[in-house]
Amino acid sequence: MSGKKDESLRCDCHVIHSDIVDRVRKKMPPEEMFYDLAELFKVFGDSTRIKIIWALFEEEMCVCDIAYLLNMTQSAISHQLRVLKQARLVKPRRDGKNIFYSLDDQHIEEIFNQGLSHINE
Repeated sequence: MSGKKDESLRCDCHVIHSDIVDRVRKKMPPEEMFYDLAELFKVFGDSTRIKIIWALFEEEMCVCDIAYLLNMTQSAISHQLRVLKQARLVKPRRDGKNIFYSLDDQHIEEIFNQGLSHINE
């Protein structure tokens, strides 16, 4: 990458535009919300969890089925499902001795599809 291109993106302004900064500051959510959002995006940062979410778009599934589908151990899938459950991305449903997992709500599919749209642009 050429140094000239980098320099063209640098702001040489030394004046703070207080009106703009104040407007943005007033609209900023609390710090905890940024932390929570960052944590949510971290959960999406693992390809195994993305595969699990993708599978659960199609069907409610148990750990055994997901493990078989992804060619992984049940223990590894259980660990990832625990992370997804803590992030409120999946929910369990007990049916006798079996526990089936599904997406927690419609928002997860929307977030996922927005990500896919972005990378496919």
